[in-house]
Amino acid sequence: MSVINQSGHPPVIKGLTIAGVLVSLGIVFGDIGTSPLYVMKAILAEGIRSSEGIIGAVSCVIWTLTLQTTIKYVLITLKADNEGEGGILALFALLRNKVNAIYVIAMIGAATLLADGVITPSITVLSAVEGLQIINPAISVIPITLVILSLLFAFQQFGTGFIGRSFGGVMFVWFGVIGSVGAWLIVGVPEVLLAFNPWYAINLLVANPGGIVVLGAVFLCTTGAEALYSDLGHCGIKNIRVSWIYVKTMLILNYLGQAAWIISQPTTGELGNPFFASMPQWLMLPGVILATMAAVIASQALISGSYTIISEAITLNFWPKVKVKYPTTIKGQMYIPSTNWLLFLACIFVVVFFGSSSNMEAAYGLSITLTMIMTSLLLFHYLKIKKRPGILIWLFIISYLTIEGVFLIANLHKFERGGWFTLLLAGIIFFVMFVWNNARGIKRTFTEYVDISDYKELLSDMSTDKSLPRFASNLVYVTRASKPHKLEKKIIYSIFNKQPKRADRYWLIRINITDEPYTKEYRVHYLVPGVLYRIDFFLGYKVPTRINRYFYQALSEMCDKKELSLLSNYESLHKHHVQGDFRFILIDRILTVDTILSPFNRFIMNAYDILKKFSMTSVISYGLDTSNVMTEQVPLGNALASDPEFHRIER
Repeated sequence: MSVINQSGHPPVIKGLTIAGVLVSLGIVFGDIGTSPLYVMKAILAEGIRSSEGIIGAVSCVIWTLTLQTTIKYVLITLKADNEGEGGILALFALLRNKVNAIYVIAMIGAATLLADGVITPSITVLSAVEGLQIINPAISVIPITLVILSLLFAFQQFGTGFIGRSFGGVMFVWFGVIGSVGAWLIVGVPEVLLAFNPWYAINLLVANPGGIVVLGAVFLCTTGAEALYSDLGHCGIKNIRVSWIYVKTMLILNYLGQAAWIISQPTTGELGNPFFASMPQWLMLPGVILATMAAVIASQALISGSYTIISEAITLNFWPKVKVKYPTTIKGQMYIPSTNWLLFLACIFVVVFFGSSSNMEAAYGLSITLTMIMTSLLLFHYLKIKKRPGILIWLFIISYLTIEGVFLIANLHKFERGGWFTLLLAGIIFFVMFVWNNARGIKRTFTEYVDISDYKELLSDMSTDKSLPRFASNLVYVTRASKPHKLEKKIIYSIFNKQPKRADRYWLIRINITDEPYTKEYRVHYLVPGVLYRIDFFLGYKVPTRINRYFYQALSEMCDKKELSLLSNYESLHKHHVQGDFRFILIDRILTVDTILSPFNRFIMNAYDILKKFSMTSVISYGLDTSNVMTEQVPLGNALASDPEFHRIER
């Protein structure tokens, strides 16, 4: 098997390095690292003001970061890597050929994670900018937030390589500052250290009638844990784990510091956002600026993560093929215009519709809870496949479905307060994924295959039949037949029946998406030497399907090895060593009114036809030269509704 050459390699940092730790701080922990901007404010909004209540709430935060982020994600989930890559779709790619119907779980998880990506930039940037109102209450923060978000999304098309290099340093300073402020506040009220005792968390939930509702606010401290897993491939497990020690320490210090400040304040009156209100006056303006920078970094990481999810979903046939650009030479850094601007419009709507970070807090967290539950279910199957001890597997799934189930119940009250928006968005995304994937499955059921051996002699004879005009020197078809000796009946029909297509050489190309992320290999099958060839390309789910480039590379290598000659068979051109021409034939199967389908499958196919209007054509997605491509349409399947009987009459 030969390897496809493609410049650059994924920016995976496997070893533990200072650079790797800094990259982790900038890429991985932006979301979870900016949670202190709104978590304690959200807890106050649930009516928790007593000293014991605040200590109990912070205890919930500490143990949520420990049980959910540290144990589930940092210690367990990061081990479930796919050749160094992480994320819910990377995990699905490992399991898709081993567990039935697992794709629905992966779709729900990916859809809710993408929906969460609409709220995160909005609430993070707005929370940071709202700090200006403590300095000057007359400042209108909505326009400032809209400008920052507009610039952030507008700059995506130029790449973020230059900005990205400074992310790690900025986040290192950010965590250092918020941790230091928290430590300084703890000195004044050391009793907040009692929050390390889980009894206070349990007491808050049991003794307080509305305790479980508080968990909806507490959950906001760990919403970035899923992004932590998704960015595994960029930083490596060792760097993430080491940097998490620093990040978690600083986060807990800040949460405890905010709690100490709240306890020191009168129990009546409006406290505002304790994150900014607890800062020394001289640090206020620099703190707002630093918070805004951290918010932009967190938003950038989430936007880039959304591109990655969509790109993987396209390759896994979960999403329509849309244009993907690579604005820089940095491997893995991409820009998807449609995703960028839809995300931008959704973020703008969220900021204008909700109007404040407090209103967003009431809506935030519901969809990401579902993502975490889906990840737990996938991990359950992963651990079973890895043959881990059964008692540990069941202990894991029961424990985390219980924990996340409680968080889900706690977040359900957010539905009427705005949580419906992210669920609606997640529902739309899931619908697109479900339709696109299932429509392709329906089309596969109508595909008929024939044995190539039955047509080898006919193909050889037609190739040398001078009575037929030469259609092309090289005729290329894309096949989905998994076995080299099989071929779609529609391709046979195209070659021999629809319009006899005489060529010197016939080529069959099959694209195989592998479970590994960066596979780039191909295999050649000589079906009829000198006449019919088949090339199987094996591409990782993160590798773009640039078939035109890969195909010509394979041909070049075959010529170098003297396995074939691509010189034109026209005598005048052959004498001057001119290469023969290539024609690509793509066959599009269309739904007709006569095709027999169940009502559900017909609905899926009709929805699929609508989605196709927003998708790139196969010509563009394969990177083919439009001047030498022909598309033929054939009906979907041969199972047609029975025709009414007609009788001939004589006049």
